[in-house]
Order: sequence, then structure tokens, then C-alpha cells
Amino acid sequence: MENIALIDSFSEFKDDKSIDKPTLMAILEEVLRSALKKKYGEDDNFDIIVNPDKGDLEIWRNRVVVADGEVEDPNQEISLTEARKIEPDFEVGEDVSEEVKLIDLGRRSILSLRQNLISKVHEHDNTNIYKHFKELEGEIYTAEVHHIRHRAIILLDDDGNEIILPKDRQIPSDFFRKGENVRGIIESVELKGNKPVIILSRTSPLFLEKLFEQEIPEVFDGLINVKKVVRIPGEKAKVAVDSYDDRIDPVGACVGMKGSRIHSIVRELGNENIDVINFTTNNQLLITRALSPAKITSLKIDEENKRAEVMLKPEEVSKAIGRGGHNIRLAGQLTGYEIDVFREGVEEDVELREFADEIDDWVIAEFAKIGLDTAKSILEQDVEDLVKRTDLEEETVRDVMRVLREEFEEENNS
Repeated sequence: MENIALIDSFSEFKDDKSIDKPTLMAILEEVLRSALKKKYGEDDNFDIIVNPDKGDLEIWRNRVVVADGEVEDPNQEISLTEARKIEPDFEVGEDVSEEVKLIDLGRRSILSLRQNLISKVHEHDNTNIYKHFKELEGEIYTAEVHHIRHRAIILLDDDGNEIILPKDRQIPSDFFRKGENVRGIIESVELKGNKPVIILSRTSPLFLEKLFEQEIPEVFDGLINVKKVVRIPGEKAKVAVDSYDDRIDPVGACVGMKGSRIHSIVRELGNENIDVINFTTNNQLLITRALSPAKITSLKIDEENKRAEVMLKPEEVSKAIGRGGHNIRLAGQLTGYEIDVFREGVEEDVELREFADEIDDWVIAEFAKIGLDTAKSILEQDVEDLVKRTDLEEETVRDVMRVLREEFEEENNS
């Protein structure tokens, strides 16, 4: 049983459902022909017979009989004397088929054959896995937590395929235990070496769009169209929806009675606040809806520079900006316009960046994060509240307010 090591390897895979018998036979023949070519210089005069049911194989070398002393190519030709050792009635010019035992290739070659066979089968499996998941890119997928690492969670699906959920693709509030099922979207599939790397994402806007398809029948049926989704994962999202049927209220259908339909989506996303708005090609109206729940007094659009100036009553400004500036930032992403907010009735205000020579840029950026970008917008605030809402020290906030007050005092005295 000199070929036992290779046959055992063949038997390991012949009943594997992930690879069909013709493919396995082709792989085995490819591996054998590679070994024959290495030993004999060529393989086109060899017949390889594989029995997939028994996991057995035969190798036959075909040569032409030539007169003694006239052998030029030992692989293609055999002398009459040697041929008659196989069959005593052979004559010059006849074809001789001789069985080649694996042991004739050498024990090191047999070991190499086994390793090559295993490698080729795994390579085939990995290619199939890659193709399968490549077709699933952009679709929702569920897998079980197998291992929790600092930078990623390793998941396994029902077929034992490894899927990676990186830290930066997790919603900040996500917390999973081993054995839990995790739902996300197949964001990317790549081959690194011969191994497929499958990345799952829960932060992609497409994940939210696909959740709408899964949870809201009208979206799944195509009666409601999700036009655009923007997100700050775990915090806030805005979804613009439209319907080609005037009888359907797309926002009402998506939200449901008292939020019943959207509740499961919100829960899946760690209580992410989701605003659903009616899409329109009227940009003024779209911006107005995108800044909801704030009520706009007036709006001026600069189409060339894709900017919008929005006038609001003072009490509406904080609603338009939202906590941490999330509302205005998402409204800008949804509409494609950079939105500037102005307070109605506030005159002679000064933009904060005008004080760059007295106030550090990073401090101005901290105020801008919460939607405060003018002098009076800051002076209207309470010091303790600003300390809570920004990463600034109380002393820094008070210094900024002092600089701003001095500016207006100088203007009033002049």
C-alpha cells in the first residue's frame, strides 16, 4: 500500500459536500501530473485513472518499443529487451503501457503529493466561499459570536465560515457575548493570499436601508423607495423616502402607529434616533424637512456653491442644530448643501472665527461642534452648560466669554 498516504487524503475529501467528485478528480489528476512532469520531464504520455468511489487510482506510462541501443528518450521509448520483460511477444514499433506505482516517484514525492492535494482542495473551497460571499455584498447577514478581541469580533456562520466585525464597524453601544447572534451587512469580501476575508458592518448607511426593506413590507414590495440614508451610528439618522403611489403616505407607513414599525429598527441600532422625511426634488422644501423638528422662518439657497442660509427664531436654533450638532450635520449630508444657521432679529453678530487671533482654532472648533459659531450664540449660553456640552475647561469658557463681551462693549462705546 505504497500509495496509502495519498489515498487517505483523497478519502478525506471524497464525501465532502463542499466539493463535487469531478472537481476532486480533476484536482487529484492535476497534482499527479505535476509530480510526473517533475520526475519524467513531461506528462503527456501518462494515463491517470481515478476511482472516486473507492478513493483508488492507477497511473500508466505509454512508450514505444525501439531496438536495443536506440533509446533516445527513456520516457517516451523502451528497448525491446525491457519491453519483453513486461510481455514476451512485444515487437519493435508497438506501444507498451506500464503501470507506475507511486513508490516509484519516491517517498518524499508522495508526501509532497499529499500536501499539494490538501492545499489545492482548500484553495478550491476558499474560492467557492469567496464567490458565495462576494454575491452577498450589500446584504444583511447573521452570524454567531465566536471570539471577542480588542479590535474586532470574530463570528462564525452555520457553515463555519469566519466573518469579522471590526471595532469601527460596531455601533458604540454594541455589547455582545459569545454565542450571541449578530446581524449586520456584508460590507466587503477580499482574498488575502488564498483566504477570503469577510467584513461585516453595523455602521453602514446601507445596513439601515436594508433593515427598512426587511421590516417594512411596502419598502420590500417596492411601493416605497428609500432615496437616501445618512447616519451617525448609534446617535441619529435621517432617511428620505418616496412613493410612486399618491395613496401611500411613505413616512407614516415607515414609522407606523406610534412608531410601532420603526421600533424594531431603532432597537437593533442601539436606540439610534431615526428621522424619516418625505423626499422631494424641491431643494428648499427638502432642506426645510431635513432640519426638522426646527421650524424655519426663511431660506436662501446658493446653488453655485451648494450653500443654504437658514433664518430661525432664537428658540428654534438649538432644535435645528441638535445635540452635538448632529441634526444640522445630517441635514447637510442628506440634502448635499452646507447649511448656515442665522438667528432672526439678532443684529451685529460676529462669526467666532473672526476672533482667531485671540481664541485658539481648536477652541473655536469645539464650539462649532455643538452649533455655536457666532459671538452672541455663545454669550446667550450658560457657562456650566457649555462646560458639559464641550470638552472645554470652565476657565477656557470664561476666557472666551470675556473676549467676546469686551468686543461688544468696545463697539457700544465707540
